[in-house]
Amino acid sequence: MAQQNTFDVVSKVDMAEVKNAVNQALKEVTQRFDFKGTNSDIVLDEKEHKIVLATASEFTLKSLNDVLQQKLIRRGVSLKALSYGKIEPAAKDSVRQTVTLQQGIPIEKARDIVKFIKDTKLKVQVSINGDFVRVGGKDRDTLQKVIALLKEKDFDIDMQFTNYRSL
Repeated sequence: MAQQNTFDVVSKVDMAEVKNAVNQALKEVTQRFDFKGTNSDIVLDEKEHKIVLATASEFTLKSLNDVLQQKLIRRGVSLKALSYGKIEPAAKDSVRQTVTLQQGIPIEKARDIVKFIKDTKLKVQVSINGDFVRVGGKDRDTLQKVIALLKEKDFDIDMQFTNYRSL
């Protein structure tokens, strides 16, 4: 019987690392002179996978975002996993912005990934399973080629390759 090898293409953010990055960013914001008196705050909503940035002006919001991004990169969280909402006015002449953390591959991106893999004409089977894409084939080398091709192509999402197994 022929051996079947599979792996999953997923897009998940490590929430523990995000929480650590937010805590480090908050610590830096409270210590920095340029944030004094701006009432800057970063709130993480782990259930909703969102981060809310709040501060006095759009300029300090940009600086606050830069601090957060530095901490996320240092903790190994890809910035491709972040999608920014509109800058909204908040109470007392302040502004707020919601940053959504990507958990799972959106269906249109999953279709793009499947189409890309099928267009390579490699002998693999591809299927969309909810919020991830499963790739299977008989030859491990072919699966390695698929992973290499997916890493080269930019789908504007953060992708990981997990669950590599032989059945």
